[in-house]
Amino acid sequence: MTESFIQKMIAERIGGSQFGKDTVLYKFEKIKRAKRAAQKKNPDMNLIDLGVGEPDWMAEPEVIETLYKAAKCKENRGYTDNGLLDFKEAAADYMNNVYHVKGLNPVLEVNHGIGSKPILALLPLAFINPGDITIMTVPGYPVMGTTTQAIGGEVVNLPLLAENNFLPDLDSLTAEQCKRAKLLYINYPNNPTGAVANKEFFAKVIDFAKKHNIIVVSDAAYAALTFDGEVPLSFLSMDGAKDVGVEIHSLSKAYNMTGWRLAFICGNELVVKAFAAVKDNNDSGQFAAIQKAGVYCLKHPEITEKTSLKYSRRHNLLVAALQSLGFSVKKPKASFYLYVKVPKGIKGGRSFASAEDFSEYLIVEKMLSTVPWDDAGAYVRFSVTFEAGGEAEEQEIIANVKQRLADVHFVF
Repeated sequence: MTESFIQKMIAERIGGSQFGKDTVLYKFEKIKRAKRAAQKKNPDMNLIDLGVGEPDWMAEPEVIETLYKAAKCKENRGYTDNGLLDFKEAAADYMNNVYHVKGLNPVLEVNHGIGSKPILALLPLAFINPGDITIMTVPGYPVMGTTTQAIGGEVVNLPLLAENNFLPDLDSLTAEQCKRAKLLYINYPNNPTGAVANKEFFAKVIDFAKKHNIIVVSDAAYAALTFDGEVPLSFLSMDGAKDVGVEIHSLSKAYNMTGWRLAFICGNELVVKAFAAVKDNNDSGQFAAIQKAGVYCLKHPEITEKTSLKYSRRHNLLVAALQSLGFSVKKPKASFYLYVKVPKGIKGGRSFASAEDFSEYLIVEKMLSTVPWDDAGAYVRFSVTFEAGGEAEEQEIIANVKQRLADVHFVF
């Protein structure tokens, strides 16, 4: 059978003529397959999923009720294009009330997105020309870099290392890289490391951006999920931040609305305007009823505070269990992720060549699912968003995790 002409027409950015023929499996597909194999091998044991990166709770009943009422209104049926003013005003107030970001203009300096992922994917379309650079961090969320490369730009990855508190070393960039760079992506609290940024780091980022004329994109999807005295911190709360950049906030993690797809970008007026111009040619806006539910959320940050208490409690349990097994790990100050260095191997048994190798072992042999990262050292990401009906069940699940690993003598 002759090869379809369509195969030859597929864009090179997704594989070109080799699209669909590649036998290399992506990380998350490998995890899915390992899960299926583990469940087949251990039909009588439940798989504990500590890898999932989305909340286990539903949105609050009041939020769902707001959606329901708004969905019944005829005036909410149409396109919203670049968003409802009510939502933008609520976002500006939220930034003031929670992060002390004063004076955001809801008309000119705020816009909504159908989740933070599309915002990150669209931003390079407004700024990157062939040969321009987007500075990213690894391990991390790659979306903005993926689009950059797809349109002919380049990506420079800065590793997040424990010795630097998982903050990027901006001084490691060359003069040529700084000259060609247009966008700098930062994400704090960080996925997957759980690290938080401080004011000193943000001040350095602002100075760096001003010196080299680079736009800062601060992905703050986990910014409000703090605990143990850590105060939510916005990049935009720093002097001069709005001169050089924007920040993206998501309702997915902070308000348990992952599938609802709602976020906003705020900050520098021209960056927001450029994003809006690109967005207007890519989508017709999120459903008005969802935006109205988002307004309710942004007016009730106590919802996030309640969620943060749950994640803090679960982190306490998981960190204690892993420490008792010999892992060198500390509780993060924010997010629902725990970033754990992989052991070298098992005493008298196998060694682990990579995080992927260790993660596969946990799934297949112990029915524990995690996400491996080998970008800057070998680490696995645990998430405390596992399904649990309350505190007693949380304790039971973590006790089960500890029990499954108790007979293994890890070598670190």
